[in-house]
Amino acid sequence: MSRIEDQLKEEFARAAAAALELPVTAGDIELSLSRDKAHGDYATNCAMKLAKRAGLKPREAAEKIAAVFAADSVNAEKLEIAGPGFLNVFMKHDSLQSVIPAVLAAGSQWGCSDSGHGERIMVEFVSANPTGDLHPGHARGAAIGDSLCRMMKKAGYDVLPEYYINDAGNQINNMAKSLQARYLQACGIDAEVPEDGYHGADLIQIAARMKEEEGTKYADMPKEESLPAFRAYGLQAEIAKLKADLDEFRVHFDVWTSEQSLYDRGLVRDALDVLRGMGRIYEADGALWLRTADFGDDKDRVLIKSDGAYTYFTSDIAYHLDKYNRGYTKLIDLWGADHHGYIARVQAALTALGLPENTLEVEIIQMARLIKDGQEFKMSKRSGRSVALRDLMDEAGVDAVRYFFASRAADTQMDFDLDMATKRSNENPVYYAQYAHARMCSVLEKAGETTGCDKYDLINTEKELTLLKLMNEFPQVIADAAASRMPHKMVNYIARFAQAFHSYYNESKIVDPGNPEQSAQRVALVQACEITLKNALDCIGVSAPEHM
Repeated sequence: MSRIEDQLKEEFARAAAAALELPVTAGDIELSLSRDKAHGDYATNCAMKLAKRAGLKPREAAEKIAAVFAADSVNAEKLEIAGPGFLNVFMKHDSLQSVIPAVLAAGSQWGCSDSGHGERIMVEFVSANPTGDLHPGHARGAAIGDSLCRMMKKAGYDVLPEYYINDAGNQINNMAKSLQARYLQACGIDAEVPEDGYHGADLIQIAARMKEEEGTKYADMPKEESLPAFRAYGLQAEIAKLKADLDEFRVHFDVWTSEQSLYDRGLVRDALDVLRGMGRIYEADGALWLRTADFGDDKDRVLIKSDGAYTYFTSDIAYHLDKYNRGYTKLIDLWGADHHGYIARVQAALTALGLPENTLEVEIIQMARLIKDGQEFKMSKRSGRSVALRDLMDEAGVDAVRYFFASRAADTQMDFDLDMATKRSNENPVYYAQYAHARMCSVLEKAGETTGCDKYDLINTEKELTLLKLMNEFPQVIADAAASRMPHKMVNYIARFAQAFHSYYNESKIVDPGNPEQSAQRVALVQACEITLKNALDCIGVSAPEHM
């Protein structure tokens, strides 16, 4: 965490507790960077928040806190009261300048902290059915989920990214029947893809490959007899394609869990036995039901239908119980918006199993509209008229796709402007950020070997101090983004940091042979900026090019 901000929060908490005679901790203090230098370097509204509890007006509370605030203990120059009770802190320059050696010493670890205290968290995301290509909605979930995992690891959580393969349901049978039809067509036999099947071009390619490898031996077989072969071949091919696309998208999963394996390992049966033993299930109308209405759902839910078929809900219960039993006390699922109504029933089931409240945390990923030439692309995996993740990567590049999808809160709808994403100009936010990093590398390349600095007293212009404050803020941004599950906070930070550096670069002479001491200090500043921006881009899986 930021040493300066930690010390300020501790001192404000101490001063507030003493001045207002209230129990106050550092966690109660909200601190923000001041946007205007006239308002200092940092600001807090703690006096306004605590005034009512102290029976005072906000301004009076601020005056009492200011009277006992020990500025010297936090290397602050002064404290001022503004407006209705804001407290603005003006830091001594050397307190801000100390961030440069801290960044240089930490290197690739700059920004990391132990704010997560090693909490074991499993994050399950994407989990698209293996029946076709990943579409932009999946890509958005992949970018957000992977960015979240990256930042949680940097913030000190014990994180496991996992992919759940839905390979036990009817959609896989439909995929198999669709592949079978494409295979027969490839063999010159008249066959139609089922109406509820999948019409994507990927199955045509898989069928052609299957015919090349297996020949025509399935052409004369009864369809029901050969269907398992198409199911197995298609499933393997689709999963391999998913893994390849996600790997290129820089998304890594530690574990891939098969829905079918839950049945094969007896985990579905075990979960039902637990619920039965707790008196949570009953039979009615020839079906088996779970009493979810007793645990917050709007009605009871079917586990086994009257025809003996298991519902998806049943295997989902077993899967979440298995995740918890593997030692993960917090389960984070990223689901598409069409699953919003499913949240209450799964949470009810976990409560029925006796798991602690809030074990499951669901983040909803809204769909993304893809815009090109001012028109929206429509997507349908079944019709074959789809835009795949691979298409996006080929068109705009991995960096732009990841940056754009991570730039908005997951639960807000967004438009992905493909024309903007492919622009090589400062209008494109990812280009603007990467260009800042390339400029930093250019400065360092021009500077060559420089002597080290033992002081940074000449780093004192307003734009330099802004960069120092932003670098100092970086560990807290990671911690906040991880704790709030909001990767877009990092994208906002990257945009602010890039803007601040471009502004500094455009008006500053960084390498000045006539002033070697100042040059050395400024080069060190740029080196610290390069480390910070590279680490920030890595948080969202975006590369940091040295040349553009």
